[in-house]
Amino acid sequence: MKSFRPRDGKGEPPGPGRNGERDFRGEKRSNETHASTTDPDARLFRKSAGQPSQLCHSGHLLMENQNGLVVDTALIKAAGTAERETAAAMLGARAASGRITVDGDTLFDTKDFVVKMRRLGVTPHVTQHTNGRRTAIDRRTTRHAGYAVSQRIRKRI
Repeated sequence: MKSFRPRDGKGEPPGPGRNGERDFRGEKRSNETHASTTDPDARLFRKSAGQPSQLCHSGHLLMENQNGLVVDTALIKAAGTAERETAAAMLGARAASGRITVDGDTLFDTKDFVVKMRRLGVTPHVTQHTNGRRTAIDRRTTRHAGYAVSQRIRKRI
């Protein structure tokens, strides 16, 4: 975080020494106005509400859930929709081999993602939103016994 400086070159550097102190309190920082001097591809990202923002990349794994084997990996710039976009890209290459399912948490329960998966021939076994927001997963998916099995096995991965 000490390398996260304003893009215009202004801003105070960390204190002297090998691991100099830097106080960020009261300072407004964003990816548009600031960049890391040591890793320009790292982005300021917050995983969930109430958590601190950190400089990071977004790492993704595509796993086969019967045996827990990693099938594909990707490391990209952190963004709010990066997980869904990367999952769609990874599954697009695999979907041609036959009908497959994809498991995911509530982050993947969006209309766009579900429609995209169905177009690819992938059955979306994602966890449904139950806290007031309308879910994109309907009875044609949840009525099958395979959906319940996928939700149970997904937690192992």
